[in-house]
Amino acid sequence: MSEAPKRNPRRLEDSSVLITGGTSGVGLATAIQFAEAGVPNIGINGRNRERGEAARKAVLAKVPTANVEFFAGDANELDQATAVTKGAEDAFGRIDVLVNATVTAYPIPTLFHEIDLKELPAMVLSHVMAPLNMCGLVLPGMREREGGSIINIASDAGKLTTPGESVIGGMMAAIIMFSRAFAMEAKRNGIRVNVITPSIIEGTLTHDQVMNAPFSRNLFAKAMKMAQLGVTQPDDLAAMIVFLSSPQGANITGQAISVNGGISAA
Repeated sequence: MSEAPKRNPRRLEDSSVLITGGTSGVGLATAIQFAEAGVPNIGINGRNRERGEAARKAVLAKVPTANVEFFAGDANELDQATAVTKGAEDAFGRIDVLVNATVTAYPIPTLFHEIDLKELPAMVLSHVMAPLNMCGLVLPGMREREGGSIINIASDAGKLTTPGESVIGGMMAAIIMFSRAFAMEAKRNGIRVNVITPSIIEGTLTHDQVMNAPFSRNLFAKAMKMAQLGVTQPDDLAAMIVFLSSPQGANITGQAISVNGGISAA
């Protein structure tokens, strides 16, 4: 007979979700799919209140009965991330699922010798700090309740070496390894931590930005030809995130899952 603890993951229909970077792209698609899956409380975080309100209305247009709140703030900054987390906990009573979808196109793929070294701190801050801050802030509540699900979004650049993605790859690898190690720490409290690693995602601001620069456009045009299963869309990642957050994903933790249409087997 197994001595491992028996846990009962919380149903999505009884859960409260907070999504950073939730005003567009993957974050917004995830908010909509959570609402469609019956999640009653959905928090959307972003820096722009106007976009946040538009995102809230977009979710309600799909599921009018959902309780959707927008929490303004830059999750890369600890004081603002703290305010966002407290706002969601005060509004919903708890955070059962955290999705960190704050990946940006800064920097776009660029050869390292062409990068201004003075910009490196801002590049690292814009990618790495939000998931670390938010994971640390929701952790006490999840530990107290002995359960929760966290999904961070990184990139296949953290798994595969590609010219022009030395800085991006380093930051994405940091998120991947943090998520995997954090999962091994958090599992004793019934908390699952996984990371999604897409390649190019159509229908996002990041896609439009990287496709407007000659070097990155050529880089990703070649990659997209390899996506024989179809170039990834925001809804593709959202579906995986909802699955991992549900009881159906109860035994999955510490995984870095590529959703890339066959661009690679990373």
